[in-house]
Amino acid sequence: MAEVQSYRLFNVQLLHKSHVSPSLLSLVFGGPDVANMKCDSPDQRIKMLFPSEDGSIPSLPEHGQWYSLLQELPKEKRPIVRTYTLRHVDRERQQVTVEFVSHGTEGPASAWAISSQSGDKIQIVAPNADYPADSGGYEWTPPAGLRQGLIIADETAIPAARGILELLSKQQNPPEIQAFFEVPEQGDCVDLSEFCFAKIHWLPRKAVNARHGECLLKAVSECAKLPTAAGITETVNEEAEGELLWDKATTASNAFYGWVAAESSVVKMLRRYLIGECGVSHDAINFMAYWSKGRER
Repeated sequence: MAEVQSYRLFNVQLLHKSHVSPSLLSLVFGGPDVANMKCDSPDQRIKMLFPSEDGSIPSLPEHGQWYSLLQELPKEKRPIVRTYTLRHVDRERQQVTVEFVSHGTEGPASAWAISSQSGDKIQIVAPNADYPADSGGYEWTPPAGLRQGLIIADETAIPAARGILELLSKQQNPPEIQAFFEVPEQGDCVDLSEFCFAKIHWLPRKAVNARHGECLLKAVSECAKLPTAAGITETVNEEAEGELLWDKATTASNAFYGWVAAESSVVKMLRRYLIGECGVSHDAINFMAYWSKGRER
């Protein structure tokens, strides 16, 4: 009997899409396979397999190691793979939602999302509901009874950040949350007033003609309320050139917990500030490079 995999391949087709905001598209996929998909966390990562360079529709076998099967294909027929956040899974209705940043047609994923039509087929590698344990693939693991949290995101991490707020809102006594969200334009600053436990700073770049990340760095340095225990600065180790930053928090303290996800260079600068200058413990905050300038998205 084959070993049950924590992540498996799912065949889906696009049902419909809509705009969450000017820069964010919501795509709903469906198919019988989704009845066996699960989501363990609001920042659950998945792999999406888009048509290959020659236009071939992804059709890897459902069983077996998907990545090995992918590598066996000729390059021109190999599906293009990108990482996204699993926004929502409805196993009963056999539907899964993924949100895409609409940044033109220069990247294969964005180009596909913009031009996609109902009925278009793709494949998704996502957590397997038949797997008896935690499938992993996420970083939001706050300690029980969290009192103060910090969430920092650019537009690529907004779907996960909103999912975190939705999850926290279900608690009887949600923690005090500071959130800093940088987005392309004013219209992307959607109403999140329902999350009354969160102080949300919307930071549209075009409104102040800022470069990517500038608004986040300025707002965090001027407005972030950091834990009183901070103050002992730590050495910040730098990654090698081209290496993406991915630091996972390991603290068990419920006093403070942070989650930072954005473009690679921005995340590095935020880590230098929060840990190197402000003295926030590196054990209490996640730093994740969701993408890097110069790499296709």
